[in-house]
Amino acid sequence: MGKKRVFITREIPESGLHSLREECDVKVNPHARNLSQQELMEMSKGAAGLICLLSDKIDREFIESHPELKVIANYAVGYNNIDVQAATENNVKVANGPGVLTEATADLTWSLLLAAARRIVESDNYVRQGKFSGWGPKLLRGHSVYGKTIGIIGFGHIGQAVGKRARGFGMNILYNKRNPLSAKQESELGAEFREIPNLLQEADFITINAPLNDGTYSLLGKAEFELMKKTAVLVNTGRGKIIKEEELVAALQKKEIAAAGLDVYENEPAITPELLKLDNVVLTPHTGSSTYQARSELAELAAKNILAGLKGEEMPSSLN
Repeated sequence: MGKKRVFITREIPESGLHSLREECDVKVNPHARNLSQQELMEMSKGAAGLICLLSDKIDREFIESHPELKVIANYAVGYNNIDVQAATENNVKVANGPGVLTEATADLTWSLLLAAARRIVESDNYVRQGKFSGWGPKLLRGHSVYGKTIGIIGFGHIGQAVGKRARGFGMNILYNKRNPLSAKQESELGAEFREIPNLLQEADFITINAPLNDGTYSLLGKAEFELMKKTAVLVNTGRGKIIKEEELVAALQKKEIAAAGLDVYENEPAITPELLKLDNVVLTPHTGSSTYQARSELAELAAKNILAGLKGEEMPSSLN
């Protein structure tokens, strides 16, 4: 019997590819771009294992049209791109990549927070354009971070990692999550639960580190931005569809909030054009987990999940 075929929708770090190639017939998307749905359907035919991205739509139609498929490993922590129920009904095992991206994503959350608060991108452009003629009392004033209040929406592994960093900045930490922590856990993390409206009103900095679900879809829009302080800075490294992007643009244009830092977008990879014209927003291309270490560890975990699933063994991070 030949090696089982595995299809990978984008090239992943070699640390994951190497172990797979030793035991499987591996085919990788040859294009340096995401596949269209038709390409995805066609290129993955005959594969027993699939490593896919959050941007790949693995729905019921896809699963039922690939009867050879036995294991899916999402190269991401989130998995709202996969119909896990349909996979389960068709005896397809599904896994994601929890844990390995936590610290990298928390780091980028803080990078965006600090960059937006202290106007780093504006300052960089100012210097590069030859405008810097010396120190000035009012030159590119930003917002202080130390000792302020941070509100974290989504307080799982990543949200808590963001909170731990906030403690180093002497911040008051507020959080919101579907199921509040115990009093003991809150005490250990130095965090206090708030309902969303209260969190928005109290926080100087708001970070979104939540998954996308029925409770978070379009969570923040015009009414929510009006609750925030005019000096508030909003950061999103969670999911783009949690924010109504056009309404965020309006809030930034009207200076209803001070600034934003975004790594994810409502209709990714498309970005609301007006966002690109604003000085008070810092934009990164969904690179929350983009460190050599994190991406390599994620590739290794995806490979382990595929190999274990194909062998009928327990997968390290099974979802079903």
